[in-house]
Amino acid sequence: MSPSQPTELSVYAEKLIRGRRATRAFRPDPVPEETLRAVFALAGAAPSSSNTQPWQVEVVSGSLRDRLADALQAAHAEQRTTVDFPYHEDMYSIAQQRRRAAFGTALYGALGIGRNDHAARAAFDAESLRFYGAPHVAFLFTAGDAGARLAADVGIYTQTLLLAMTAYGLDSCPQGLLSFYADTVRGELGLDRGKLLVGISFGYADASAPVNHITTDRAALDATTTFRC
Repeated sequence: MSPSQPTELSVYAEKLIRGRRATRAFRPDPVPEETLRAVFALAGAAPSSSNTQPWQVEVVSGSLRDRLADALQAAHAEQRTTVDFPYHEDMYSIAQQRRRAAFGTALYGALGIGRNDHAARAAFDAESLRFYGAPHVAFLFTAGDAGARLAADVGIYTQTLLLAMTAYGLDSCPQGLLSFYADTVRGELGLDRGKLLVGISFGYADASAPVNHITTDRAALDATTTFRC
């Protein structure tokens, strides 16, 4: 067999990885507990530096999920942001800014929100703090000093978790905005440690929602990857 010839596993991996997409409208149906446990157990197989596994995962459902959504919206309305990992708009290169702009055009176009309708855009952002209607949300924290190396390990875990969800028939959306209210999340969950990297809303997609049919391009391989000898 030629090294470049696809195998059964590579064909499945291609389908799994390319088939995963962000969902921004969910049905309210909860995920069975046995599925939840299987997905997060599989995600725990993610690699980490010296097997340190520096992630702490909080999966929130039910009435606590509803209370947390209320608290996040209140914090957003009162502009009580608390960010554990620095964020600023000029962190993106020109090429990255173009990609963001193209995505924003597709997203708000699917929602029927005009380019200059800032009020509607703000309302959508605020409503997203209810996890796009998903019945579950997972918050991924770094343990330890929360430096870049530990955050990188949690990032590896994040991708493993997203693919595990896809493999088990679940839909998901990583939401960076949730991490802007880290103190609110810790307070509602009764936590006094951990730095919040990202929140992931998940469940089952509402297939009828136009926002779930957005397609996004990826940069050409040569634009991001260099092969050296």
